[in-house]
Amino acid sequence: MILSRYERMIAKRYLLPGKGEGFIFLVAGISLVAVMLGVAALIIVMSVMNGFRAELFDKIVGLNGHAVVQGYGGRLPDWQSVLKEAKATPGVTSATPMIDQPLLATFDGRVEAILVRGMTVPDIRSNKTLKSKILAGNMNNLVANGGKIGIGSRLAENLGIQLGDSLTIINPAGRSTPFGTVPRQVAYQVAAIFEVGVYDYDKAMVVMPMQDAQTLLLLGDVVGMIEVETVNADKVGQILEPLAGKVAGRAVVTDWRQMNASLFEALAVERVAMFVVLSIIVLVAVFNILSSLIMLVRAKTRDIAILRTMGASRVGLVKIFMTVGVTIGTLGMVTGMIVGFTFLFFRQSVVNFVQFVTGQNLWDPSIRFLTELPSKPDPVEIAIICVMALVFSFLATLYPAFKAANTDPVQVLRYE
Repeated sequence: MILSRYERMIAKRYLLPGKGEGFIFLVAGISLVAVMLGVAALIIVMSVMNGFRAELFDKIVGLNGHAVVQGYGGRLPDWQSVLKEAKATPGVTSATPMIDQPLLATFDGRVEAILVRGMTVPDIRSNKTLKSKILAGNMNNLVANGGKIGIGSRLAENLGIQLGDSLTIINPAGRSTPFGTVPRQVAYQVAAIFEVGVYDYDKAMVVMPMQDAQTLLLLGDVVGMIEVETVNADKVGQILEPLAGKVAGRAVVTDWRQMNASLFEALAVERVAMFVVLSIIVLVAVFNILSSLIMLVRAKTRDIAILRTMGASRVGLVKIFMTVGVTIGTLGMVTGMIVGFTFLFFRQSVVNFVQFVTGQNLWDPSIRFLTELPSKPDPVEIAIICVMALVFSFLATLYPAFKAANTDPVQVLRYE
């Protein structure tokens, strides 16, 4: 929208408070703040929801792969042939045998439920999710039949165990005796403590070499599943469809969406719901712009009539009032972006401050899954939010602008 010199001058004067127009300026200021808060809230909430999904996806998939080929009853006897078929499937980048078994662990009289994960030594050492989250020790110390393990930070905290201590793992399926089955108990030295950032894993996971897990569980040369990674996590079902047909009757292929369906579906629904609800804030803000412009038109009726008699066109008046409304919306949008990004940058500090002031634990990892508030701004979503705010602001200017343009100078000036 190109404005002439006089149109720019008048629009600028209408944006600033004139004599006796403080209330109109106050309403316009409230409109700007409302747009700012609406845009900031949308950016913050959508970025946090995206961060939740990204963090959960990276950490869950980083530990479980894009899919698993799981044997019936938790055992995959002919795993070498299944592993060969998985690696030969187009689109599969890696396939690794694995054991996952819930057991019990005890230390110094304390007992906790754990999830024993047996992995090949090369996979333990190359796993990025584990490797980048070591709090103490070194995962490279885990060797086959070495009697050393890595445990989650919350599990170590709950048991009061430290690096170098011995953790006793109890396998209920032990040896048979005349008096019944005696649970198998094996002590392992803690060689590493990690924190992947997902509470359920940090409070229960115990990582050990594959051979140690097979010995503990009395499996022989049997694994529980094969972890598979593909070139595209979103197309994992399509990529592994041929493999699912080949292993039918021996194993079941389950991808990451099926394993965590309820969690990711809940995040998707909540994300859409929050966007719709918070968009109403922006809509309310533009109604404030509408009301402030209507008040401005009524206050400037005499000025508009004089401008019309001096030769101002209807189109010029429309542009003037549209410029005023859109400027308020644009300033609100820009300040909203600044506030939103500032909050996201200091998000964890804000959470800690609110917790300190209120004395309430607002971020319980056992409920939130993650140990910190995540964030992942999406440029496309932010652009949509900004365009939405500008479009709403533009639409709010139409009625007042055309109302001003249709002012009859004769009728106005007759009674002045």
